[in-house]
Amino acid sequence: MTTRLITLVNPNLVHPPITPYALDILTTALEDAGFDVEVLDLTFERDRWPGAVADYFRRRQPMLVGVTIRNTDTIYPQEQRVFLSSHKAIIDYLRTRTTAPVVAGGVGFSSMPHALVVYFGIDYGVKGPGELTLVQLAEALAGGEAPETVPGLIINDTTGVRQVPYGDPSAAAGRVSLVQRAKPYRRHSGRADRVDNLAYFRRGGLGNILTKNGCTFACSHCLEPDAKGNRFARRAEAAVVDEMESLLTQGIQDLHTTDSEFNLNIAHSKAVLREIVRRKSRDDSSPLHDLRLWIYVQPAPFDAEYAALLAQAGCAGINVAPDHSRPELLEGWKVSSGGTRFYDFEDVRKLCRWAAEYGMATMVEALLGMPGETPDTMRACVADFQSLDATVVGYTLGIRVFPYSPLGRSLAAKSAGSRPVPGLQSNNATEPIVLTPLEGCPDIASYERQFMFDGAGGFRPVYYFSPALLGEGERGPGQRYDHALERLWSYVPRSDRLRVMLPTAPGLSPEDNNYADNPFLLRLTELGYTGAYWSHWPKRYRIMQGALA
Repeated sequence: MTTRLITLVNPNLVHPPITPYALDILTTALEDAGFDVEVLDLTFERDRWPGAVADYFRRRQPMLVGVTIRNTDTIYPQEQRVFLSSHKAIIDYLRTRTTAPVVAGGVGFSSMPHALVVYFGIDYGVKGPGELTLVQLAEALAGGEAPETVPGLIINDTTGVRQVPYGDPSAAAGRVSLVQRAKPYRRHSGRADRVDNLAYFRRGGLGNILTKNGCTFACSHCLEPDAKGNRFARRAEAAVVDEMESLLTQGIQDLHTTDSEFNLNIAHSKAVLREIVRRKSRDDSSPLHDLRLWIYVQPAPFDAEYAALLAQAGCAGINVAPDHSRPELLEGWKVSSGGTRFYDFEDVRKLCRWAAEYGMATMVEALLGMPGETPDTMRACVADFQSLDATVVGYTLGIRVFPYSPLGRSLAAKSAGSRPVPGLQSNNATEPIVLTPLEGCPDIASYERQFMFDGAGGFRPVYYFSPALLGEGERGPGQRYDHALERLWSYVPRSDRLRVMLPTAPGLSPEDNNYADNPFLLRLTELGYTGAYWSHWPKRYRIMQGALA
């Protein structure tokens, strides 16, 4: 065993590939603490991963192995594909090749960390930002200290699964103190022992950048305040832009923000943009002149100054998620930490107008099927969204339910361990879905498991569709809400469908707007297109016809 070597593994086999930014963050933190770090990235070894794992551990024996779990499943209601079995197969196999303890983390992992520590059969888990916790764990193991000295660490041993308490209660919820914010993370390309950012860009069309971690808002369906922290951990603007310049110098011109939402805490967002503009204005040779920035935002806060700053910085496209247009549905759904709604649909219209004025593409996303949704509210929402001056309009029908989202907690309370709640659904459900609140479960892992597994241990991810959308003859927890899907398609005028991304079901359409292993997206990246994939969606037929010619 190499005393100070830590191996970080990316088990994500889904394509188009998404850069495992977390491993660059962790590598930076561990190197700064004096550890040797190597990345074993299996994304580009998807058909050969056992050989890659065997070959690596034949040459290296680290003191600790870290695994990042970015996604547990697609969260795509019409597919409901779970990734955990392939992750477990990789973890099981690497454990036959090394005696080093295994720790897992990542935002997907953090959505149900206790359950996944048990499912994977691993030694440790980290919920939320991992850069400080992983360093503390590595230092404890290297120094012969007990892991119980690491605040927040989830431990799985012969006594069961438990989480080491934080000394500071605010660290457990906000987790700002767990994020290194003053310096840029080191990004690499072309190194076999690091994340190859340029390879990901060439195969996936986007690089990524984090300007802040966590979120102070409390939207009903969202897991991020619990998984990442319910406070904003703002990174220094200079550090963010230094990192952008590093990626641009490596040939990665399209960068998308990985913040929960870029414009929340808009003062910090503007400061980042001003730093980009300042550097561009003082240096005509700056790589920032080649920047094409793609951002995720909420409809508010967003003003004319912000739109101008985005354009000056080099923003190419804005992905905005208003979820719905009807105020009676948004009330209590998309809310601040105080529970108040922070925008209305007119804010979406203004955002689209400003973006069009500055030549920035827009993708506006609706999330249909929330509590209270009816055929009438769905039709009204579609009409409102189609009236927007947006480049692309996207619709999702159905909502993935996570253990610690406000929606998940609410549904578990209503179910109370004894009664099915109308609207709970899973494609794999063979019996009514009954959820038990955390306080009624024997342990935390049991509470989390019920949102992903059935009683026999099979995968059964839980979704919610408003029961008012059910058609005649559609009953039971395994129904697919095909009637509502057909209604949705009928609400979108055929003349406008070129710019619309609609959910699909087998036999309804040859189109598919799911990201994972999407044939159009795979072909898009093979042809060398870069940037957010939705920006190419209106040209999809022309692109594919040209590719096949």
